[in-house]
Amino acid sequence: MPRIPLLAIGLSLFLSLPAWAQWTEYENRTDFFSISLPGEPKVREITYRTEYSQVLPGHVYSVENGPNRYSVTVVDYTGLERLEAERVTACRAGGGDGDLCNNHYNADVRGALIHATWSFLQRDAKVTHYVYTNADRVEGHELHLANSDKTRTYVSIYMHENRLYIVDGTVSASSPPPLVFQQSMGFLDKEGKRIRYDTTYSNGFAPPRRVR
Repeated sequence: MPRIPLLAIGLSLFLSLPAWAQWTEYENRTDFFSISLPGEPKVREITYRTEYSQVLPGHVYSVENGPNRYSVTVVDYTGLERLEAERVTACRAGGGDGDLCNNHYNADVRGALIHATWSFLQRDAKVTHYVYTNADRVEGHELHLANSDKTRTYVSIYMHENRLYIVDGTVSASSPPPLVFQQSMGFLDKEGKRIRYDTTYSNGFAPPRRVR
């Protein structure tokens, strides 16, 4: 079997680096997360409709790298309790009663992961993988989708401190899975330090001890 010179191996690795060499760790202290991205993301403001039809503010951070697209959507649920209380008050003042005027805050927050996951399940795509996952012990859902246009979508969805995070990497049929993107997701505290918990973090419950 012929031996391949080390110089040739090194050259081959060097030539394959440019697409990956641009990947940098992006930190966002407004929405309290960090992630590896192949360039500086474009940022746009969005509104997001919850399961119980409250409209919340959010941001989408996105990068296109050739045929591949990477985005992190962050939806701010921190004002939902006030919005729902205002809705209930207005409902009762208008003569409503019963289920119509019930406060759905807890159900909306606790169901945020499921609601976001359900939206992906409605797409024109085949679900090839659906599992429980975590990022630094923050629990979430992970889906892989085979899309009708032959692209593949890899999604991780988390809820941390009443913010919903949707990590979406869509790549061409010839591209490898976006593992660098998916596995680098992290959460920041108010000082910009990355958080890792000792045990599982479930949004809405007292946070466990941090190990960093």
